[in-house]
Amino acid sequence: MRLKVTKFLVTFLMVAALMLGGCSTQQVSSNNSPTETATQTSTTTTTTEATSVSETTSESIPGMKNLPRLEGKATVVITVKGSPITVEVDGTNAPITAGNFVDLVQKGVYDGLAFHRVVRDPQPFVVQGGDPQGKDPKFPAARLGTGGYIDPKSGNERYIPLEIKPKGEAAPIYSKTFEMAGVTTTPELTHKQGAIAMARSQQPDSASSQFYFALADLGFLDGNYAVFGYVTDGFDVVNKIQQGDRIDSAKVTQGAENLKVPQ
Repeated sequence: MRLKVTKFLVTFLMVAALMLGGCSTQQVSSNNSPTETATQTSTTTTTTEATSVSETTSESIPGMKNLPRLEGKATVVITVKGSPITVEVDGTNAPITAGNFVDLVQKGVYDGLAFHRVVRDPQPFVVQGGDPQGKDPKFPAARLGTGGYIDPKSGNERYIPLEIKPKGEAAPIYSKTFEMAGVTTTPELTHKQGAIAMARSQQPDSASSQFYFALADLGFLDGNYAVFGYVTDGFDVVNKIQQGDRIDSAKVTQGAENLKVPQ
C-alpha cells in the first residue's frame, strides 16, 4: 500500500509542478502542459458515441471547418543541436491535431523555438516546447509556456479542439476528455514512450502550438491529452534535450500532400 501511495504522490507532484510552471486559462494565454490526472472527476454525463469531424463542424465546434487537416500520415524531422528527431504524424487517427502541427511546421513556426519545460525528476516525464513567444530573444524565459500561434489573417490565437479517438471507433471524440465523455476504453494513440502530444490548459479546447514528447510510458495522461504521433527515430536526441535548447528546424519530409488547408 505504501508503494502505491508513493507512486501516486510522485505523479501528483510532477503534474502539480507543471501546473505551477505556467498554467493559465484560455482567455489569458494558450496551452501549457499536461495538468490533469486519472483522478480528475466530472459531474457531466454524456454519450460515449464518437462524433465525426463533419458532425462537429456546424454543431459543437465553431471554426472547425477553417482548421487544417491531415488526411493520412506525414513525416516531420525536428533538428535539435544538429541532431534529427524523426516523427510520424498520424492524421488518420488525429486529423485536426496532426493537421495543425504539420501546418505550423510548414509555416516555420517551430524553427528557433526553445524547449521551455523539461521534467526528468523524480522520474522521466516530458520535454515541452512550441511557444512562439520564444522567437523574441528578449522575451523572459520564465514566461515561456503561456503563448500560442497567432493567425496573421485574424490576429487571433488559433485554438484546436481536444481530439482523442477511442480504440476501435470510427472517429475521434472532440472537446471532451474520456472521463467527461464517459469513455472507458483506451485511446487509439496512447502516451507510450516517444509519443508526441499537444499541451493545453485545463480547458479542453485550448491547445494551439505547444507540444510535448513523452519520456516514458505515461498512461495516466491517456484520454486527457491528444497524442498525434510518435518518434520513430532519434529518441536518444529527445532524451538529451535540456531546458533552453532550441529547435534548429522542423521540416515535413514525407506526406506534405496529405495536408489540407482551407482557403
